[in-house]
Amino acid sequence: MDHTEAVTALESLGNDTRLTLFRELVKAGGSGLPVGKLKESLCIPGSTLSHHLAQLVSAGLVSQTREGRMIRCQADYSAMQDLVAYLTEECCANDSCC
Repeated sequence: MDHTEAVTALESLGNDTRLTLFRELVKAGGSGLPVGKLKESLCIPGSTLSHHLAQLVSAGLVSQTREGRMIRCQADYSAMQDLVAYLTEECCANDSCC
């Protein structure tokens, strides 16, 4: 992950609703959750959910698949791990005691 991608991901997660939404998807595991279930669990209007999902998809943190009339959302664990790795790759690099 490069600096620009990290900025985009962190900016996307810097919103309370989007962070909550992403954590719900992470908690759901690899199978993800249908949009309707997300709407119910977060208690937000569909248009608001769509807006926040679009931001997370654009940042590369969430993917969506269509299953008939249903849209299923999944956290992109690889992108999440890349972001954490970017944030920690130089951890304690300037500290001689680490």
